[in-house]
Amino acid sequence: MEHHQARKRFGQNFLVDPHYIAKIVAAIAPRPGDHLVEIGPGQAALTGPLLERAGHLTAIEIDRDLAARLTADFPPERLVLHVADALDFDFSTLGDKLRIVGNLPYNISSPLLFHLARYETHLSDLHVMLQKEVVARMTAAPATPDYGRLTVMLQTRFAVMRLFIVPAGAFRPAPKVESAVARLVPLGAAKPALADETLFARVVAAAFGQRRKTMRNAVADICDAGALERAGIDPGARGETLAVADFVRLANSLAAA
Repeated sequence: MEHHQARKRFGQNFLVDPHYIAKIVAAIAPRPGDHLVEIGPGQAALTGPLLERAGHLTAIEIDRDLAARLTADFPPERLVLHVADALDFDFSTLGDKLRIVGNLPYNISSPLLFHLARYETHLSDLHVMLQKEVVARMTAAPATPDYGRLTVMLQTRFAVMRLFIVPAGAFRPAPKVESAVARLVPLGAAKPALADETLFARVVAAAFGQRRKTMRNAVADICDAGALERAGIDPGARGETLAVADFVRLANSLAAA
């Protein structure tokens, strides 16, 4: 694909290093018949190799110029292209067993991950490249600096694993930070049962709204110290010290009250 001027408003940094392109494709290990969905194919660095292995691909591209080039380069029976914003896209319309792949724009990575998490029952797995610091938050353990709302919301739905680092020099233009590739696999039957997903999300958001706040103060608008104690949560504990299972237990306890 000929040169395309990267657009800051779309957070475009194009992967160009053949070594890392091959490494990502190997990690995904696409097979014929897989329902691959690529978010932001850009200059088709991954699109071509993925099509070689799987034969067919659905792509979502917000940049109309890049979409036009993709349409010109790949026949419609191999590449089904949606010119759309992935943040607004209804992934359930694509069916089930989706294998989502993407070099996600840094400026929308967290909102996009929250959006994709809503479709977990339609997904087989996700392989996403993000800013290294975001992947650290996705895979963090309790009581570590990176542990937060994103960690808990994702780990309630997915097994999350960091696969490898991708240096800034692998991109054009080179970003100011390193990237990392993460694999997310829906927990399926192992997913913790949530009595009220909206309440759970509210509790988690409140717990991490202001770090260093005790749970008593952080969730004061949702419940009192007695409700925390009944759920086995120390009101004096800080949100970042609680495990994912603690948040699940608290939300379910409040839903049953």
